[in-house]
Amino acid sequence: MSGLLVAGTTSDAGKSLVTAGICRWLARRGVRVAPFKAQNMSNNSMVCADGAEIGRAQWVQARAAGVEPEAAMNPVLLKPGSDRRSHVVALGKPFGTLEAGEYATGRAGLAEIAFGAFEDLSSRYDVVVCEGAGSPAEINLRGGDYVNMGLARRFGLPVLVVGDIDRGGVLAAMFGTLALLSAEDQALVAGWVVNKFRGDVGLLRPGLDSLEKVTGRPVLGVLPWLDRVWIDSEDALAVAGWRREAPGGGLGVAVVRFPRASNATDVDALAAEPGVTVTLTADPDVVAAADVVVLPGSRATVADLAWLRDRGLDTAVTARAVAGRPVLGICGGYQMLAESIVDDFESGAGEVAGLGLLPARVTFAAEKVLARPTGTWRGNRVDAYEIHHGSVATTAPAESFLDGLRAGAVWGTMWHGAFENDGFRRAWLTKAAAQARATWAPAPDAPGFADLREQMLGKLADAIDEHLDTAMLRTLLDSGAPRALPFVPPGAP
Repeated sequence: MSGLLVAGTTSDAGKSLVTAGICRWLARRGVRVAPFKAQNMSNNSMVCADGAEIGRAQWVQARAAGVEPEAAMNPVLLKPGSDRRSHVVALGKPFGTLEAGEYATGRAGLAEIAFGAFEDLSSRYDVVVCEGAGSPAEINLRGGDYVNMGLARRFGLPVLVVGDIDRGGVLAAMFGTLALLSAEDQALVAGWVVNKFRGDVGLLRPGLDSLEKVTGRPVLGVLPWLDRVWIDSEDALAVAGWRREAPGGGLGVAVVRFPRASNATDVDALAAEPGVTVTLTADPDVVAAADVVVLPGSRATVADLAWLRDRGLDTAVTARAVAGRPVLGICGGYQMLAESIVDDFESGAGEVAGLGLLPARVTFAAEKVLARPTGTWRGNRVDAYEIHHGSVATTAPAESFLDGLRAGAVWGTMWHGAFENDGFRRAWLTKAAAQARATWAPAPDAPGFADLREQMLGKLADAIDEHLDTAMLRTLLDSGAPRALPFVPPGAP
């Protein structure tokens, strides 16, 4: 068995990116490698070819590894539906719910599912590169942990800890992470990776030397800040930061920042289009002023619709529709545009009035729809995926749009991922720009979204190759953590 755990000092330290980069770096060298995250807490998910649902980050990491994404790569997916309850997906299928009070102690069965998935991958791949969650120093959760040091201890995995220097305090965070772990956990922490560095590494060297001295662990390298590099985030709204000029003018897209937004990665492809600027907002004035407004998916449609109304965003969206200015709803956002929503399952609210901008009625059911549909729009092929409990029925004749509806400048579809199709994305944006009376037009020589993702994965692998001690990385993969690594007090109580 050969494996590695990429942990982090904090959430968003860069674990997903580093894992993807290592996967692509190994795949380039002919190593059959698989990504793995024992438990992912995210409303950003993807449907695999076999119908299994996994986190988007692990789906991209599988692409980086050059292998087909599958349920074993993310055996437990927690999808928060409220501040105190998460819906559980195990091995790609719905598995019930997990209450906040059960988080630390109620996951033993899930742990065994995750461990079994790791063993399965290890039997079929040369290397399994694991991504941790949050920080391994969350010692309040250590007793039931199976994604950080619990996983590492079960399988003897060496651990690399990644820290985000752009946030500040990275050296203290690394030392503190180690010092809060038990002696047994510390024995597997084998090295450090500094991420998102800008400037002269020579200025950082005295600090790195001190960190190595006080921890007895090497710094494997310092990864630079990489422009135009993203990965499908666990966080609900973390749009890729693309800003490129396009001939003829720009197009402003406002995406409503729902509290329980899901699969908001749908708009990453819009943000990657030259001349298109995507803004995440909860401000009615921003919604009113934008050229295009997107209501993304939601893991709690009825609750997020109430939030929309509480903030006056419903008035801004309705005014746009009346004025013939484009509004797009995707999945939960589409459901909000309907006349009514009947939800006896997700929220238990019964019948709730929608925004009434599309002639449709939504009904929620216990069974989740997981699918990989295909279709066309104005001659452009569209490959997409579906993840939802609500089904939509039309209440009056209307123009079809993918699987959904269009009424004037209001568009709705249940399909996620549609905008990753280059021809469709550009055709729809051209139509929306015309409705908004904007001068934007597609750049004829712009790369496709799949090409941009491949460029990003290649850039990550290049950074691993150039800036990390890859010989030491291979030694960790082949031999595990060195023996007799020093204990750093005080350790976990």
